[in-house]
Amino acid sequence: MKQNKYDDQGFFDQYSQMARSTGGLDAAGEWPVLRRMLPDLQGKRVLDLGCGYGWHCRYAREMGASSVIGVDLSDNMLARARELTDDSGIEYRRLAIEDFDFQEGQFDVILSSLALHYVESFELTCRKVHQSLAQGGAFVFSAEHPVFTARAEQDWHYGPGGERLHWPVDGYQDEGLREARFLGHDVVKYHRTVSTYMNNLIDAGFIITKVAEPQPTEEALLQYPEMKDEARRPIFLLIAAVKA
Repeated sequence: MKQNKYDDQGFFDQYSQMARSTGGLDAAGEWPVLRRMLPDLQGKRVLDLGCGYGWHCRYAREMGASSVIGVDLSDNMLARARELTDDSGIEYRRLAIEDFDFQEGQFDVILSSLALHYVESFELTCRKVHQSLAQGGAFVFSAEHPVFTARAEQDWHYGPGGERLHWPVDGYQDEGLREARFLGHDVVKYHRTVSTYMNNLIDAGFIITKVAEPQPTEEALLQYPEMKDEARRPIFLLIAAVKA
């Protein structure tokens, strides 16, 4: 199933008001950790899967990447990315992650930010990424943490006064489709365990070099106090791997 929720104008308008949409990478709580997991981008050929507004594409060029391709299924996302980009070294293409098919060894770095939990087959994506990377190439991505995706409700357990008591986890081993509520809309996501993420990478021929479950930095908490509860449970899973 290829979901294109961001071309639902109402959903996109709400997404456009989120902090990470208006503030860019500085407003993304996981970004400081993801940035450290990226390899040296100088002179590298980069592919961004699910590029959204193109924040990571532009960052790669700022760090010296020789060329960047960003793919996304949403016309709305790509239109915004092009509005924000003034760089002939970045190319945006309308393409589902499930359908990407580039030449063998075409890229040195493939990254993806918070898009792969929308993809049904992570196993297939790993095989395609592996084929598209040059030897020694890096695959770095973030996804919603399986603790976060296990229950379709994706919400806290509240006390009688509305206080957040704890984050419930149930059905963790039951992988597959979840119809979650996000920004007031029903959104299809795919839950898989941490071990599935890691084993799919290993089986595709990758060596995992780093795994992170970041929490907001002190600076982010000062600027975005609504993030204060994010340290109570992991919301993001970040993995860096190299093509063996």
